[in-house]
Amino acid sequence: MERFKFIEDLTSDVMIEAYGKTLKEVFENAAFGMFSVICQTDKIRPEKEVEIEVRADNIEELMIAWLQELIAEVDINYMFFSKFDVMEISDTYLKARVFGEEADPKKGGTLVKAVTYYKYKFEKTEKGYKVRVSFDI
Repeated sequence: MERFKFIEDLTSDVMIEAYGKTLKEVFENAAFGMFSVICQTDKIRPEKEVEIEVRADNIEELMIAWLQELIAEVDINYMFFSKFDVMEISDTYLKARVFGEEADPKKGGTLVKAVTYYKYKFEKTEKGYKVRVSFDI
C-alpha cells in the first residue's frame, strides 16, 4: 500500500493524498507526505525528538491542526522531520513524537506556508483511511 501521492501540482499549492489502514497510520503518512515537500526526507536523520499534542472538534479538524502544528515546528524551531510516531489518537486528540534534525537549506525543498481547505477531504474507506490535503507554498 502506498503511503501518499501527489494529486495536483498547482503554482501556489501542492496537493497530496495520504493513506493508512488505521487513523494512526494516515496521520503519520500525511505528515510524511507534507515533509516530502518541505525537505528531502531521505536525508533527514532522526536525531532530535519533539513531542506534539493537538486537539480539535473532530477528526477532520484534527488532521489540519496536526499538520499546522508541524509547520509551526519548522517555522519556530527550524526543524525538518522524517519520522512520525502517533502514540495516542482519538477523533479530537492526538499525541505524537516526531523525529528529525535542525533544518539545513541543503536538504530543503519547497517552503510550505500553511495547510488549506482547498479540496480537503478526509474519509474512511474499505481499506482504512484516506485524506486529500493541499498546502499553500
